[in-house]
Amino acid sequence: MPVAGLLIHAQAPSYADTVCQVTDPETGVCLIYVEVPGEPSDPGDGGDDGPKDTGGDAACFWDGSDQGITKPPPGPVPCSTEYGYWSNGYRCYISLLDPQPPAGDPNWQGHEPGDGAVYTCYQPQTDLLIWIWSKDPPPNSGAGPTPGEVAQVAIQEMNLRAIDIGITPEPGEDSIGIVGMPVWMWAANPDEHTVGPITESASAGGITVTATAKLHKITWDMGDGATVKCITAGTPYEAAYGNSKSPDCGHVYEKSSSKQAGGTYTVTATSDWVITWEGAGQTGTIRLNGLTRTVAIAVGEAQVLVQ
Repeated sequence: MPVAGLLIHAQAPSYADTVCQVTDPETGVCLIYVEVPGEPSDPGDGGDDGPKDTGGDAACFWDGSDQGITKPPPGPVPCSTEYGYWSNGYRCYISLLDPQPPAGDPNWQGHEPGDGAVYTCYQPQTDLLIWIWSKDPPPNSGAGPTPGEVAQVAIQEMNLRAIDIGITPEPGEDSIGIVGMPVWMWAANPDEHTVGPITESASAGGITVTATAKLHKITWDMGDGATVKCITAGTPYEAAYGNSKSPDCGHVYEKSSSKQAGGTYTVTATSDWVITWEGAGQTGTIRLNGLTRTVAIAVGEAQVLVQ
């Protein structure tokens, strides 16, 4: 028999804003998310390309935790069945009760017919059927965002940025490197927004997702045709290191930059991230690639520099 008198409030659906495809050249902030599928790397060049994008396609989910129900466990459910459409907020299938109860029926909860409507709410996980009154049709979760889309909202809240480039020789007119000498590269002033890890949560359409971002690698385009892949943020150079090579992220130029535009090499550091998320009884992985920043450095021949 239907159980009367239960009113549950549910959020109206909202939609994840997933527009983001440009990196601000001044701040390195990701303005638009860019997915750049990569090829596996060669051994010793910074590791493979890591996990791929996965999960997050099911907008409708069951989670009985708030009711103390552990079986079935949280997970995706069909967004529509013979019982109606699924509402994440109500945790049941919704359909308009037909016919509607007569005036004065307790299921109207003090309202008159025509003021909202009475709906059936069937929860197949517990075989519970109730009637609910709602001024507006309960939200259809099948028309709302998916967990993967909500995860994108959480990523936007992270304000991930390209690294500030640390490099020897230092950029600037008064600084010049020497052909054949070790170059060190690193993330200067690292924080959770540039090298991670960082965790954020977001909610939309009755779905809450928690995402954690970790820097996967930094790819350095050295401007001379060489590419260096570093799986760490690099080691900042100190004078005490002398002419030794960087232990984790370095390069050696074999030619002067004098024939390059402006007489310098343009060095570009591209950060690639891996974001894992969980929510709505689901988990997934999102790749965020393409956060870049550039600097220009000069490299000269030693015999020229000593003249």
